[in-house]
This record gives sequence, structure tokens and C-alpha cells, in this order.
Amino acid sequence: MTDDTLNRPLVHALLADGSTVCIRPAAPGDHDQLAGFYEEMSPENVRLRFFTVSRRSAALAADRACGRPHPGYRALLAETQGRVVGLAEYDTGGAGRDSAEISIAVADGLHHRGVGTLLVEHLVSAARAEGIDTFTADALSENHEVLRLFADLGLRTERRFEGPETRCTIRLTEDDTYLAAVESRGRAADVASLRPLLRPGVVAVVGAGRKPGSVGRAILHHLHSGGFTGQLFAVNPGATSILGVPSHPSVGALPRTPDLVVVAVPAEAVPATAEECGKAGVRALLVVTAGLDNDQARALRSACHTHGMRLMGPNCLGVSNTEPDLRLDATFAVNHPRPGTAGVAVQSGGVGIALLDGLSRLGIGVSSFASLGDKYDVSGNDMLQWWESDGATDLALLHLESFGNPRAFSRTARRVTRRMPVLTVDAGRTDAGRRAAASHTAAAATRAMTRQALFTQAGITATRSVGELLETAALLHSQPLPAGSRVAVVTNAGGAGVLAADACAEAGLTLPTPTGELVSDLLAVLPEGAAVGNPVDATAAVTEEQLTDCVDRILRYGGVDAVLVALVPTAVAEATGDDLVRALTGAPGQRPKPVVAVRLEQALPVELLPAADGATVPAYAEPQAAARALAHAARRAARLARPAGTVPDLDGVDTARAHTVVETYLDANPDGGWLDPRTCAELLACYGVPQLPWAWAETEDEAVAVAERLRGSDGRVVMKAHWPGLLHKSQQHAVHLDLRGDGEVRAAFRDFENRFAGLLTGVLVQPLAERGTELFAGVVQDQVFGPLVLFGLGGTATTILADHAARLAPLTDHDVHDLITAPRCAPLLFGANGSGPVDLPGLEQLLLRLSRMAGDLPQLAEADFNPVLATPGGVSVLDARVRLLPGSGQDPYLRRLR
Repeated sequence: MTDDTLNRPLVHALLADGSTVCIRPAAPGDHDQLAGFYEEMSPENVRLRFFTVSRRSAALAADRACGRPHPGYRALLAETQGRVVGLAEYDTGGAGRDSAEISIAVADGLHHRGVGTLLVEHLVSAARAEGIDTFTADALSENHEVLRLFADLGLRTERRFEGPETRCTIRLTEDDTYLAAVESRGRAADVASLRPLLRPGVVAVVGAGRKPGSVGRAILHHLHSGGFTGQLFAVNPGATSILGVPSHPSVGALPRTPDLVVVAVPAEAVPATAEECGKAGVRALLVVTAGLDNDQARALRSACHTHGMRLMGPNCLGVSNTEPDLRLDATFAVNHPRPGTAGVAVQSGGVGIALLDGLSRLGIGVSSFASLGDKYDVSGNDMLQWWESDGATDLALLHLESFGNPRAFSRTARRVTRRMPVLTVDAGRTDAGRRAAASHTAAAATRAMTRQALFTQAGITATRSVGELLETAALLHSQPLPAGSRVAVVTNAGGAGVLAADACAEAGLTLPTPTGELVSDLLAVLPEGAAVGNPVDATAAVTEEQLTDCVDRILRYGGVDAVLVALVPTAVAEATGDDLVRALTGAPGQRPKPVVAVRLEQALPVELLPAADGATVPAYAEPQAAARALAHAARRAARLARPAGTVPDLDGVDTARAHTVVETYLDANPDGGWLDPRTCAELLACYGVPQLPWAWAETEDEAVAVAERLRGSDGRVVMKAHWPGLLHKSQQHAVHLDLRGDGEVRAAFRDFENRFAGLLTGVLVQPLAERGTELFAGVVQDQVFGPLVLFGLGGTATTILADHAARLAPLTDHDVHDLITAPRCAPLLFGANGSGPVDLPGLEQLLLRLSRMAGDLPQLAEADFNPVLATPGGVSVLDARVRLLPGSGQDPYLRRLR
């Protein structure tokens, strides 16, 4: 549903206690209910709101909120189950003003639950979208609650005392301080709302059959046999007991209201079951049923929103929480999950079963498991916030096939990955083919590139398979992080050492050559014939004691960050009774640097070998697996060693003017399109994007005149043809270079007139650019992920060579650095060709300004800067294309349920 006045959807969101409210614009039909809302207020609440105990002001407020919409005025209601519990409004006093007066009212009995704060957050979002940058509010100085509300928003607030009143001025700048405050409130509400789902005291299963074979019965069996410590019921009108669990005919007939109801009924019965649960006061649903059609899905969502129930699923495997005082296993997996410290969230039930089995086999175990299924409500973002606060999880594993709000997910993940490793399987990496697209930017912005940008910026360790996920989890769970990427390889068989060394190099790790001192140190303890390099070949004659001493000495060496020991079973070790693996597991306590084993004869891909003092050592069947895991660990360590990035402030940005340029173009072109050169240049100027000087000409004489004006010291110019829809000028041979004198300019213009008759609308004339490195920068507005900024090698071969990197906007200082250094062409920018480094600060500014433009303007569908000329003396855009589309973007940080 959508409000036509605001063109903003009706949304449901969570209050501080985890309950749900609907936030929607006030409408004329709300008058009687809103009048009743004010009538039910206590005299004290009325006085604090209107500065008088008279009900007349309340009646006028209801009239105003439900009256005919007028420019500069907005009123939002909060309601629960059809009852208005809050109203917030702002009024600029007229159109075109950038400041508005704000007021808030919350029903008696609902204070301190976050109703007012949530309403103000939504008003802030609406106001910013309409160009309002300041709220003002008058409050009685004794109204500590509303004054605290304004102070705690996270926005810059100024107070001025005027007798018994306080005048508050609130700046609506959406900076990181505000977003962090919104996140903090959202996290607390989210965790509170998930408790009935993940820590329920009473659980009921609807759809558990009397005979074996049903999913509901399997889940009931798991709950019962797993030792769930709360109360457990079945709902089946045909039985009084199932599997020894009391059964009742309906949810309403249960002796206690469940916190969580498992729904395992046919798809056509799901909406009615959900409605029954909502009316009974249930707080969470786990719907394992698959195959809901659109109407059934809509009814299920509506019941959950109306009655304030969190929903996991539908079409899912279930949920579990292994905390010893709970032991909740509401899944139909074959085995109960082993208790442990890994949080797992998946969309695929099959992947979930594989991860549960793998983590149990490794001994890592699971703290909580969520099969998200079709993800109508509870998402990976919710689970990250739960694990962040549950006190039991130190490792998070995700398998997500889709993202509802990637930008909110990214902010959450950036925070959580600072506290624990977050690993994912990068599902859906490939495109059947690059989407047909007009611009280089859109063609380069593949699905894999977008997802990889999200994972990289969020600090998520992205693996390519479930096997690699478990291999990496084993290392991160059992070993300290390496300080860098330098690895020493030790082996008792030369061939195994070579394989391991190759695997490390291919994974991006380095194998430093040992110093003379270390060589002498190792030769002193190793058997005769040992070769000390990297790898270290300890020979088949090495004993357990010698290998232990060798590994310990390498670990004490400052030039190595990790040790990989590749072992093969030999008759020599068997004859002497030496257990070489014990050289890795026998040392007391955890070693200060990661140590991993490769055992080529090992049957399982990865094992955690028990070591002294309860520690474990990961052992891999393949050296490639060990090397990949070490590389992932090294990248995580490098990220943690770097402070969190910040979005730099930019000078010379005129956002208001940019909005005017966009609105003017779309008023004239309602369907959107590619900007003409003059409008494009005007928009880029709003963000201080450096452009090579140019001029527009529509006739031959005009072209000669502007060429004369633009000629540089060498007298040469460039002419480019233009007509609406022209994108790739080189392919159309629509560029003339190196034009000298009036005659060549005239000839070039006539050539365009002849070849492009009926199309040509004019030409651009520019001075011939100096030599430099041709680069490419662009942005594409992804409907799900938001703006994606791309950078790489430019010129006519940009699409063919595909030397690009990408990051999601908004770009931080770290993102820009990573974007510049990621492409293969990066050494050219730092002077590898002998010409000296290009203007790197100028290049960073260009990318930051492009990111800011895309973030400010949701109508910007894509932008292509190609080529961008980078020289030691500066950076400038030689050719730019921008496409606009009508529409407004959804605020990605506004608190709302799916």
C-alpha cells in the first residue's frame, strides 16, 4: 500500500520492546479516531503537548492532521491493530522552505517504548526527501521526555530557553552519528522482537500428524527428543496426545499462549492459522510450509504485521538454539545440532543440513541455526544482530541467495565483523551472460561484481563453496589470526612441500626465504640431509621431537606469520613409533601463530585434530584448501588492523542545484533519458567534477569560432558529433582528432553533416588533451544494492579488457583507496611506466564526488566517464554520459520490516 500524497509506502516497524506498529500518513478518514486519541489523553499529557489543558487545541490538531493536504505539511500516524497510538507532524508554513516546525504526541501508556522516536525518524526521512534541512520545536522546559527524545536522536540539536519554554533546533544532516544512533535503536528493538522466536518459553506445533511421515510430526519429535526445556504443545483436533506431547484442538484452546508456533499445514490453511495465532497473542511464527501463492503470501504477511508477529520462512527447515537452558530444536534435520559457538543462517535447507553436519563433525557446533527459507520477514541482517548480542556466538556462517536491504545489511556486517568472523558462500556468482546494456558501466556491473563489492566492504569472508566455508571456519575457530601473509612450509616429503608451496603462492600468500641465522638454527635440529629453504624439507627421517623443535623455532622467527606442515605417512616413522602429527598437537596451549597441517592421505577434506589443553589444529587433505583458509585469515587480519573508514566531507557540492537540474530535465522528459552535453556538464559542475573545457556548436561557422577560442598552445582541437541516443562515439566514427586550422575544422563538421544527416544536432569542440593514462569511472544504480561505483582502465578497449573494480556507495576513504589499487592497471597510476605517479588525490576526489552524486540523486540510473585523463598534474573527464530515470529512492536506513 502507498500514500498518494507522500508517495511513501505504509510500513511496519519495531518498537523498543520488540512489538510492531504501522507507520502511515494521516488521512481524512482518520479524523474521528484521531479525535478519540486526543480525548483519551490525560490532562497532564494534553498540557505538555499543547501548553494548555483545554481540549480545544487537541480538536484543532485532529482537524489539521486530517485536513486537505497542503505544501510543506506532513502528518504521520503510528497505530497498533487499528488503534492510533502516536502522531508526528511537521509544517514549513508554505512551499519551498527548508525549515519546518515539528510536534509529537504519544498515547498514554505507550511512553518509553520508542513510538515518538520512530515517528520522528520517519518524518526526518520524509523531510530530507523534500529538501527540508532543519526542524524546530517548542516544548515546555519541564517536558523532559520530549527534550530527551530530541537530544537522543543522533542529530545536532541546539536549545534556547525562553521563559517556561525551550526552543529546539534540529539539523537533519544524515551523517554517521545519526545512522549509528538509528542502528543502535533498531538493533535493540530487533533483538527484543526475536526472543519469542529464538528463546521461546512456550512452543506449539500446528500440523503434527498422528502417524509418522509429516513434517510437523518430525519437528515435534525433534523438540521433544532434543529436551526442550520450555512447555511444548501440539495442535491437532483429532488427538489429545502426540508422541507424548499434549495436543489441543486449536491454538486458542491451549492452556498457555505460545511464544512460538510452528506452522506445518497445507499452504491453503496457512493464512487462517496465522490469523488464529495472531488473535491468540502469539509473538512469533515458524512457517515450514512451501508453495504459497501470491494471495496466501500476502495474507500471511498481513496477519503477522497486524498482530505483531515475527515470521521465519515460509519454505524453511526450521530453527534451533542449543543454549543448555533452552535446547530448542524445531527443525526436521536428521540429527540434533551439536552445541557450540557458530551461528548459522541459510536460505537453502540442503545447505543448512550440510553446514549443521559439518560443524558438528568438526566439533565447532552451533549456537543457533536459522533456516530463512523464502525470507518474508526474518533475514540474515536480523540474525547478525542476534549473534552480536547473544553472548554465545563467536563465528557467523551465512548462505544468502538474495538481499532485501543490502545497504542496511552492509552497515550491520561492518560492525559485526569487527567482533567475530562472518563467512558466506557466494551463491549465484555467475551471469548467464552480461546483461544487454548501452553503457560501459552497466555492462561491467555484473551480479558477481556487485555481490563481491558488498562482501569486501562489509568485511565478510566470501568463499566459493560449502566445503571452502567449512575449511575456513575450522581455521578461524581454532587458530589465532596471522599478522600477515608470510607462510613457512615444512614437510617430510619434498613433493608434498612443492605442492603446498605452489598452493600458497596461488592463494596470494608469500613464502619468504629464511635468513642465514634461521637456516643454521634449523639445520642444528633436523636430521642429516634436510634442506632448509621455503619449503623446509625435513626428510622422511625426521622424528617427532625434531619436527616439534623445527616448528617451534620457525614460529619464534619474526619473518613468518604462519606455518603449514605437509605430512605423508612413511615406513620410517612407523618403524620408530614416531607420530609426526603429535609434533603439531602435543605442544601445551595455543601457539602464538597459526599452524595448519596437510595430510594427503586424510579421508575427510578437513578435520580439527585435538591438541593439548583443549586446543585443536586444523588438518586438510589438500594443500589448496589449507592455503585458501590461511589467505582468508590473512585478509581478515589486515582488515582488523585498519581503522574503520569514514566518508570524507566534500567542498564545492551544490546538492540543491543538482536536484533542480534533475527535476527540470525530468519535467521536460517524463520517461527519462541520456542528458544532452550541456545539461550533463551542468550536473557535473554541481559536484565539482573536473571536465576538460569544451564548447557547443550547431553550425560550421560556430564550430570554427569556438575552435579558435579553445585552441591550446599547439593549436589543435577535437570535434565530437552529438545526437540524442549516441553513446559510443568511437564505434560510430563520430570523433575527429588533431584538427589544425579553420580548414580542418570546417571539413570535419561537413563530414559529420554528410554522414549523420537527419541525426546530427550539434558538435562538441575541445582542445586536444595532453598525453596521460586513460581511465574509466562510472556508476550504475542497482535496484537492490543501490549505487555501484566502478573504476578501471579506460579508452576504447575498456569493455574488451574488463579491467575494472567496484565498490558500493557511499565510498569511504578506504573504499576509494581499494578501488584505485584493485585493477590490474593500478601500477600505471603509481608510475610503473617511468612517467611518475598520476594525481592520486585528484583521482580520489573524482571517485568520491561521483559516489556523492549517485547517493544524492536516486534518479541517476547510470553515469559513464570515459575516458578520464590522469596525469601527474591533474585529473579531468574528457567525455561524460549520464542517464536519468523518474522515481525516488527508498531510504535504505529507515527502520521498517520487510
